[in-house]
Amino acid sequence: MAQVKKPWGGRFQKPTAKSVERFTSSIHFDKRLYQHDIEGSIAHAAMLAGQGIIAEEEAEKISAALKSILEDMEQGRIVFDPSDEDIHMTVERELIARTGEVGGKLHTARSRNDQINLDVRLFLRTEVDGILEALNSLQLQLLNIAKSEIKTIMPGYTHMQKAQPVLLAHYLLAFWEMFNRDAQRLCDCRDRFNVLPLGAAALAGTSLPIDRRKTAKALNFPQVSKNSMDTVADRDFIAEFIFAAALIMMHLSRFCEDLILWSSDEFGFAEISDAYTTGSSIMPQKKNSDVAELIRGKSARVYGDLFAIMTLMKGLPMTYNRDLQEDKEPLFDAVDTVKDCISIFTEMIRETKFNAARMYAAAAGGFSTATDVAEYLVKKGVPFRKSHEIVGKIVAYCLKNKTTLDQMSLIDYQKFYEGFGADIRECIKLEKAVNSRKHVGGTATKAVMGRIREIEKASVKK
Repeated sequence: MAQVKKPWGGRFQKPTAKSVERFTSSIHFDKRLYQHDIEGSIAHAAMLAGQGIIAEEEAEKISAALKSILEDMEQGRIVFDPSDEDIHMTVERELIARTGEVGGKLHTARSRNDQINLDVRLFLRTEVDGILEALNSLQLQLLNIAKSEIKTIMPGYTHMQKAQPVLLAHYLLAFWEMFNRDAQRLCDCRDRFNVLPLGAAALAGTSLPIDRRKTAKALNFPQVSKNSMDTVADRDFIAEFIFAAALIMMHLSRFCEDLILWSSDEFGFAEISDAYTTGSSIMPQKKNSDVAELIRGKSARVYGDLFAIMTLMKGLPMTYNRDLQEDKEPLFDAVDTVKDCISIFTEMIRETKFNAARMYAAAAGGFSTATDVAEYLVKKGVPFRKSHEIVGKIVAYCLKNKTTLDQMSLIDYQKFYEGFGADIRECIKLEKAVNSRKHVGGTATKAVMGRIREIEKASVKK
């Protein structure tokens, strides 16, 4: 293949070495930005014509050619050549081949520095919208399961020890809240990067009479960037997005960790559908939670993506440096990973069955209503620290005598505090313990149903 003429080749006396072309090329991964590159180029051409920088008929010719290039790329009719370096040069090469010298006017008043920044913002805007939709679907699924499991009582844990009884619905809504914060973070992130960078050019702007607000309006950006040097150097928005993605993955991973434990024989709280599990190549009886395990494992990928972008940026001098070519692979990986994991998790949790009887039995053990006994005494006027001590001694007595709180007689209770009444037996029932926590944010059925209605009401308003 003949040496491709570089758009920056006028300064150079020797052709670029093939090894350098291979080493510096990003076309193999940034080609996925082609739609956004062409979208931005069409808007740029229209602005140039509107400002009289190029003729209207030239802009129309460029726009028509760009649309034909887009169609050809979507149909796979264009070969991506490593000698093009990046997606911008591929599009420009095709444009000039179809329009002649007119195509060379498109790059007027812009640089690849602000062009790639634009492409990535357009790409990420689309992807964030898709991830928000996926999160919404997952939250809706959790809400539906919570409603269907509103009567299911399970043990809540701290330090992996049984702590207090809670509703399974309350547990599920805890993750709803986590994913809701994730969605809020993504929206906040989107607001910050939804800013037009085009017009910053290489780093100092351009002397040509461009209209950045016109371009911003054409591309649905609510504002334009305020400092050209910051604009071409800025990758904060990529780091911020990957951080938000890493938090989503952390939440998914924690959920998966519980499901993996719960689906074990030792717990037996949940059964993940056969469709989302795999078997063993040697042990016929095995049913492995591989999907959940892989989601848990893939969280490490996104953490790595975040570390990569932060390390990439930490020592760069102002403004643009070729190092920034390396920002896209961690971004693309984070986007793809979080999208895939949210989608497959939503499918998996929809098909997961919960064992209410096993959860109830587990909640009944481990002295999970001990705090309710302590609060019973508080209501009798006993200072909490004193009541805590009394109940601690009761638990020690039960352990020594291999009995439980509900098996103790009233006389046994009164050995530790004479103010215990017959109503203590009602106090330690699981249903009573759960439903006594009816304040906002509590695990009582009334509180949980109130939160469900609140969520549904807010969803209708959207």
